[in-house]
Amino acid sequence: MSEHILVCVAWPYAKTSTHVGQVVGAYLPADTFARYHRMAGNQVLMVSGSDEHGTPILVDAERQGISPREFVARYHQQICEVWERLGISWDLYTETGTENHYRITQDFFLTLYDKGYIFKDTMQSPYCPTDRRFLPDRYIEGTCPHCGYDSARGDQCDNCGKTLDPVDLIRPRCRLCGSKTSTLEMRQTEHFFLDLPKLQEPLAEWLNQGKEHWRPNTLAFALNWIKEGLRARAITRDLDWGVPIPIEGYEDKRIYVWFDAVIGYFSASVEWAEKQGKPEAWKTWWVPGQTDPAVKTYYFIGKDNIPFHTIIWPAMLLGYGNRNLPYDVPANEFMTMSGAKASSSRGNVIWTRDVLERYSADTLRYYLSATAPEGRDTDFTFDEMLRRNNDELVATYGNVVHRTLTFLQSKFGGVVPEPRELNEADRAILAEVERGYKQVAHSIEQCHLKDGLQAAMVVARAANRYLDEQAPWKQIKVDREAAGTTIYVMLQVLSALRILFCPYLPFSSQKLHEYLGFTGDVSKQAWRQEGVAANATLPKPAPLFPKLESDQAEVAVG
Repeated sequence: MSEHILVCVAWPYAKTSTHVGQVVGAYLPADTFARYHRMAGNQVLMVSGSDEHGTPILVDAERQGISPREFVARYHQQICEVWERLGISWDLYTETGTENHYRITQDFFLTLYDKGYIFKDTMQSPYCPTDRRFLPDRYIEGTCPHCGYDSARGDQCDNCGKTLDPVDLIRPRCRLCGSKTSTLEMRQTEHFFLDLPKLQEPLAEWLNQGKEHWRPNTLAFALNWIKEGLRARAITRDLDWGVPIPIEGYEDKRIYVWFDAVIGYFSASVEWAEKQGKPEAWKTWWVPGQTDPAVKTYYFIGKDNIPFHTIIWPAMLLGYGNRNLPYDVPANEFMTMSGAKASSSRGNVIWTRDVLERYSADTLRYYLSATAPEGRDTDFTFDEMLRRNNDELVATYGNVVHRTLTFLQSKFGGVVPEPRELNEADRAILAEVERGYKQVAHSIEQCHLKDGLQAAMVVARAANRYLDEQAPWKQIKVDREAAGTTIYVMLQVLSALRILFCPYLPFSSQKLHEYLGFTGDVSKQAWRQEGVAANATLPKPAPLFPKLESDQAEVAVG
């Protein structure tokens, strides 16, 4: 039975372009997952967009002498260009600056307010007299009171993962001007708060039921939050850029960016439905009881976003009422850059578009998928990317494809031979293909995407062994029919490989799809074996992957 799969992907901040740490953390895994489920015959909706609000954008726009709208438009375009070049298959990629998003965010705010889950209170907020502005949490930096890390932010310590308030920091300073403790002031200001303690009990009940499929670190992180006890969190800020508060008297304040960004998953679904000409279609994905089996909602994020997607957003959904909660939150660990955490603000990033200027999208997709930080942090190096490209993509997968197709051209004129009765080795490799379909599918469905890629590569390695053992270049000297059977079987294996690798490597899968005589978009093929017909004439091939030289292993970090 077909399933409905909602794929929600973290919203990148429209303050910079995207870097490879972000791509491997959320966007590439989500795309692989969504591509597979479409091929498996499931109904998929994958949404995200550019997060365009918050003080950091306002500050940078002021520095450049342009409006915040002009500033975010520039980076939104850059981000969209990266998605296109990388092959991210969105159903809708939008932005938080739309009228639709403003309207839905304000509806969420008012509904939670009317139900008593949002209240007004005063708070001490850090104010920098040098910059003459209240500072957002992420623009406060200091020493973490829990672990002693001296670059903790005002909302969270990246070292120990503890959530913080600016007042918790030891020796806090303004990141904009470098002001020390003596110049930062704490000023009282009125704001609206999300009453998380009121929602703690239903959250705890939800987290303790049916979460066996969650990654252990994600579930443990969320349950630890519950164990420590939830605190109310301010959801408004003193600034004039963002979603206005829909209550009179607060025109100089805006809804805090983290509150409106998570609502983007829902608002993007509504926008998608309107663009389809079916304005009520969003209900299929968000209102319980609309499908059987129920919609499964996956949130692909990095581990720094775990509390927002396992605690805060579910709390908002529970408070709002009659909305589907997350089915899974497959959060990845971090991919470091030469051993240090990727950080655009600290200049330790490798920009995705710079990598794509020098390497193919599938080379990058393969390397990031093979080294993804699913269970632990991993490190990005260009030397390792080149090694995997040459030793695995070129020497294993690309090699067996090229040897088979060039042999077909040189010995059979590109015409697929008629096979004779298959022998034990022929049947064994085809059985390996069938196992591959099941193993790749199972791994992706469980969000173990690295295991799925490894399972596809197992089939490619088996195909190389089969080709070496059968040695059609020797067979053809004494038994042309035997060589033809070997090549016929190999073409069936290659037909499987284009499908098995397609969620991971869509561009090279499309090339192989066409080399095997198929037409149309390989991504729209079903997740099952489709044979290459005997007597079909196939076009001349070219190598699927370029071999990379060691002097190409260089792109600036910054």
